[in-house]
Amino acid sequence: MLVGGGGRPACAVGAGAAGGRPLIITEDPLLLDDLLRLCAAAGAEPHVRHAVPEQSGTGGTGGTGGAGGAEEVRGGVGWESAPLVLVGDDAARRVRGAPRRDGVFLVGRELDDPLVWQRAVEIGAEEVLRLPDAESRLVDRIADVVEGAGKPALAVGVIGGSGGAGASTLACALAIRAARAGERTILIDGDPLGGGMDVLLGGEGAEGLRWPDFAGSRGRVGAGALEESLPELHALRVLSWDRGERVVVPPAAMRSVLAAARRRGGVVVVDLPRRVDEAVAEVLAQLDLVLMVVPGELRSVAAAGRVAAGVRMVARDVRVVVRGRCPGGLDAETVAGLLGVPLAGEVPVELGLPGRVAEGEPPGAQRRGALARFCDGFWQRALGAAPGVPA
Repeated sequence: MLVGGGGRPACAVGAGAAGGRPLIITEDPLLLDDLLRLCAAAGAEPHVRHAVPEQSGTGGTGGTGGAGGAEEVRGGVGWESAPLVLVGDDAARRVRGAPRRDGVFLVGRELDDPLVWQRAVEIGAEEVLRLPDAESRLVDRIADVVEGAGKPALAVGVIGGSGGAGASTLACALAIRAARAGERTILIDGDPLGGGMDVLLGGEGAEGLRWPDFAGSRGRVGAGALEESLPELHALRVLSWDRGERVVVPPAAMRSVLAAARRRGGVVVVDLPRRVDEAVAEVLAQLDLVLMVVPGELRSVAAAGRVAAGVRMVARDVRVVVRGRCPGGLDAETVAGLLGVPLAGEVPVELGLPGRVAEGEPPGAQRRGALARFCDGFWQRALGAAPGVPA
């Protein structure tokens, strides 16, 4: 669910998707009310039973939804077939002996019960969740089931080591090439003062939400709802800024939106500002790799050193991309050595690129261009290497 500033759903994820309905086993009416409420918050329509159901299609042993008001599940759902099983602490004894499986959670409200871990072991529970403290964690797990969350997207940030380094151009080209390679791609504009990535893609008038629409988001943002709400340009989705006055997104909103963008897999590219504030730090913490674009001249390297120092305090992996070489300038290996940052590669200057962009052609669209060749090579290495970072 896409949550607005008041905590109300701004855009719902389809509930009850095939195979995405969790199984609740409890006879505690108060606990059931809580679990049904959390399922609703995650966009899920659960099956409710009082004991381990028989095989799906046999009618099961379960009863009605009880105090929570859930309907009786006709036809039942199998213990082994449910994508997620939430066992109330009151029902732990009744599910002993059920086949061991992943995705079983023991849920209750008694915080000081010393035997709870013993009961969890007896039923093969992955985790013990105590309400209300674990509500956020539980909503996340239920929503993962609804959305079919799998391997998260490879998230790559691009930042300029100095002014005018070409970071936005590279970010846009990386997203274009990933999309043309068939990857599910989201391009996120993390720089409110950059003029808008939708403009660079020639889609400033495209319908869809921009950053100000997400500024009040908190908690979990639905991955499907996010993707469907964004403008689609050149086979990718883009989250950009509008032309309004808002230039700040709270850190919590930035964290929630990026987490949602990653949840469905594929590729996420983030164009980053050169300053590292709280919101940018939230982004850096979720990125698999940060590419810092640095022109091959001494003054740019000096500026990039200060940028790199701030980024490396948060980011797990930072690498330098050297853009072109000025007459009498520095080669790529020298730039990387001076910065003490691994070299990701060198992008030669692409003649005619500014003119083509001005005419509406996005960076990276020319398959044989220097920028496209760099991006294609980068993705071949990045997407083919585990855990997703280029060698």
